[in-house]
Formats: sequence, C-alpha cells, structure tokens
Amino acid sequence: MGSKARAWEWFHTLEEKRKLQGVFIMHRKAAVAGWIGGILLAVVGGWGMPSSWGQRPGKLGGAEETLGRLRLADKSLKVQLWAAEPLLANPVAFCFDEQGRAFIAETTRFGRGVPDTRSHMYWLEEDLANRTIDDLLAMYKKHKYQGFEKYSDQLRLVWDEQGTGRATKSTIFSGGYNRPQDGLAAGVLAYRGRVYFACIPDLYLLQDTNRDGVADVKETLFSGFGPTAQFLGHDLHGLRLGPDGRLYFSIGDRGFQVLTREGQRLLYPNMGAVLRCELDGSRLEVVHWGLRNPQELAFDDLGYLFTFDNNSDSGDRARWVYVMEGGDSGWRGGYQYGTLYHTPDTPQGNRGPWNVEKLWHTYHADQPAWIIPPVSHLGNGPAGIVHYPGVGLADRYRDSFFACDFTADPNSSVIWNVRFRPKGAGFEMVQAEPFLRGIVATDCDFGPDGAFYWSDWVGGWNPPGKGRLFRVTDPQAQSQPVVAEVQRLLREGFPQRSAAELCQLLGHPHQQVRLYAQLELAERQAHQSLREIAADRSASRLARLHALWGLG
Repeated sequence: MGSKARAWEWFHTLEEKRKLQGVFIMHRKAAVAGWIGGILLAVVGGWGMPSSWGQRPGKLGGAEETLGRLRLADKSLKVQLWAAEPLLANPVAFCFDEQGRAFIAETTRFGRGVPDTRSHMYWLEEDLANRTIDDLLAMYKKHKYQGFEKYSDQLRLVWDEQGTGRATKSTIFSGGYNRPQDGLAAGVLAYRGRVYFACIPDLYLLQDTNRDGVADVKETLFSGFGPTAQFLGHDLHGLRLGPDGRLYFSIGDRGFQVLTREGQRLLYPNMGAVLRCELDGSRLEVVHWGLRNPQELAFDDLGYLFTFDNNSDSGDRARWVYVMEGGDSGWRGGYQYGTLYHTPDTPQGNRGPWNVEKLWHTYHADQPAWIIPPVSHLGNGPAGIVHYPGVGLADRYRDSFFACDFTADPNSSVIWNVRFRPKGAGFEMVQAEPFLRGIVATDCDFGPDGAFYWSDWVGGWNPPGKGRLFRVTDPQAQSQPVVAEVQRLLREGFPQRSAAELCQLLGHPHQQVRLYAQLELAERQAHQSLREIAADRSASRLARLHALWGLG
C-alpha cells in the first residue's frame, strides 16, 4: 500500500469516507499547510507535506534525544534546552518580550476541532463561496460538523524565574479559544506591555495590568479573517513590528472580509495577504496579496520585507517572496482544485494558471506582467522566519535570515540560513545553507540575550502533547560587552532615556535597539533631532535611515 493510501486509511473516519465516496484530495505538502502556522505551518500545503504524510510517527523521544541527533553546521555554536513540557506543548509560534519572557502560541485543535476541507469535499463549493464568518458557521451547522469545544488553543507565557539559564515557570496567559470559528492559534508579538495574538478569525490585543502572568485585558482589534475552512493551518500569523512603527501580519488563502476602524471593508476572498495597521488598530490596509500561506514575516536592516510561502503540491515549489507594497504574487485559492477529484496514488492534478502560466516561477522572459515573481525557491515546508538582529552571533550572519523548513520529521526538517542582494527592482538569493538539522522547528527568534531560539514540535503532524524551546549561542560572541548592553537596554526600556542617548542609539549594531530608539524619538516628536541625524553625512547609513523613518 502506498504512503498516500496509508494516509487515507489513517486520516479519515469511515463516515467521512462514505461521504466522500472514496474520493480524496491529497496535496502532499499541502496537507497541513502551514498550520504551524498554524503550526504545521509550514509544511503541508501551507505546509508542504511530504509523501509520507499521514503515517503514524514513531515513539516521540525526550529532549536529550533531540540534542543527540541535531546537527549544527557551525561547530562553534552551543545548543541547550531552555524549556520543555510540562511548561509548554504543541508550540506553533513564539516571541520574546523585552524582559526575555517567551510568549508561545499553542494548539490542541489541529485535527481535533478545526476542520480541513480536504476531509469534507462535499462542502467544497459552499466553502469557496463563503465571504463572512457567519457564512462559515452556517455551513458547519448545515453539515452538522461538531466537536469544536473539546479542545482549546491558547497563549502560554514561559520564563526563567531564577535566572538559571533555563525556564522554570509558565502560565496560560490567555486561553479558551474553542469557539467553532476559532483556531489555529498561530502568531504572537510582544511590545512594551502589549501582546498581539493571532487566533483566526480574530486579531487580539492582550495586556497583563496586574503582572500576575495572566492577561486581564482582551481587546479584539479585528475579526473576519478566514471565512472559509479550506486547508488547516492557512491562518492568521506572522506578527511583526515594522520600521514605520506599524503592526504587520499575514493571512493564508482562507481569505478575509474585515471592516476597518475607519469604516472601509477589505474583501480579499480565497487568497493570502500581508496587512498592516497602527498599534491601536487604526489605518488597517493590505500591503501585498496573492499569497498562499505566508507563515511569517521579517524585515532586513534596510526595511525590506520578506516572507516564506508554501507550494501547492502540484510540482510547484515553496517560495521566498519579497513583499513589495501593492504587489500581487498570483495565487488564488481556487487554483488548488484545478483537477478536482482524484483517488489515492493518482498523480496530483494541475493548478490552472498557477502551473500553466508559471506564476510560481522566479522571473523569466514570459512572466505575466501583473505579478511579482518570487525571489527564489527554497525547501518544502515554510514556517517561522527571523532576521539576524546583528548581535549575539558571528559577523558571518550579519543581515541574513533564518528560516524553518517544517516537514514533521526530524530527518527532513531544516533551519536554513539565507542571504539576498538587490537585483533590479527586486532581489536574488546568494546563499542558502543548512544551519540546523535533525529537529522539527515550527518557529525561530532571537532573544534579548542575543541567543537564537527555536520551538521544537518534537515530531508527527498531530499535536504531540510535547514541545520544547532550544537555545543556540556563540560562546565567543556572547562574551562581547555589546550582548549584555543590548539585554540591559531592552530590559530597562527607552521612555526614560534622554534625546541625546536615543539619537546615539539610532546607530547601534542591534536592529531592535535602533528601532525602539527611533520609535521613542518619533513618539516625542523630536523632529529637529531626527532631521539633524538624517542630514549628517558623518552618521552611519543605518542611523540616518532610522532617522528618516522616525520622521515618517
């Protein structure tokens, strides 16, 4: 029996098989599509599921086993376990606040409460026609889809209470996300006491005003993302603070219909996109569209924005995308069903214009003029990405990106180190090297301590009930005074600093320090100071650039 046939036997109940009359769409990578981006984020269809999708994983080992099998390309680096179950489980995405505490989006609803249309092909046409969350709920009710409330997604807070170098405590910062329309929890960003949390269909602003480790303020900034079920994991995610001081985030091809605070209706059905808004939720707008499942976002030192988007399992490839403002990457959700029904072990069908017109290809002479082609092709299961902030590792990593390539299997999952350079009006990839193998990473980030962290799903597609955060350090780089300086600056904050100190910090080697100094000066409306730095030819290029951003 082929691997796809085995996946069919495992994934579907007898009742579902009868409804489908033996027909099933299996998109190898798309299978879970990004849920880790839902977590499985990356992979499957968003994610890019491998041909072995659906096979039961073997026994899940402990953290020591992971440490024993992982392979670091850079032998000068040191790996340590920072947190593990029971402090966390099923991590999809995470971030650190300025104090070094980790906020972790966790899921238990993957495959256990949040449906995937591939298991319910009888509602496909209805699903593609949905435009609102009410449409989605009506479809669930019509087809008597149940089981939503048994499992909940949540946001976990994990920290090192004693300063031992390893997490010792955790709380459920915000939980109870188990409504029929909820999930997967797939994105989080912490900034100056505010925690932005993405759990489709809503984007939330959470705050812990009494500092007990549990959010006591919960505001829904926006609702209306994901009015279709489509592929599990093609969700709301990718939260990132931009150089313009605005909140950027991404949505998979479940699409959205959202009403802005100014009364404008944003309707983008059956496609993924990148959006941005002010930190209070005002001025929401679409930056780039036509994406499939852009799991995360990352800015380089010069303010250029990139994402890692998944393939559709029809011979196309995962894509590294330059998120050009006003650009269209060409994907539409309906392309997924170019050849609608086929049985297990039958080759995947076409994807309409996506393949025929080579919309997913890098630039070529016959490129359709209406799309922005991808920068490059890379990997199989796009998940979390992060830009190196400039402090904590060796200089060889300066202005490069780290990208999680998730396949649910430690034998094929990778974290890449990639680098780009300008080419014409876009970019070209000049480096793509494995940074870390033998792990199942859903996300990666840098902590205030200068260390590189990744969240480990442990293995398999379904939530394993386990999860870890590992820490990678460069002992030589960590001994440099600037590492401790960054940690101190972020911990102490910026509002109390003088304008002179903030202006000096605009040229700091750490990307986050520069940005926070810029945002504080902009908030104070220190226009004269910013203009002087922007015009000062003796100042560094980055200092002048941040001054210009601060001026707006």
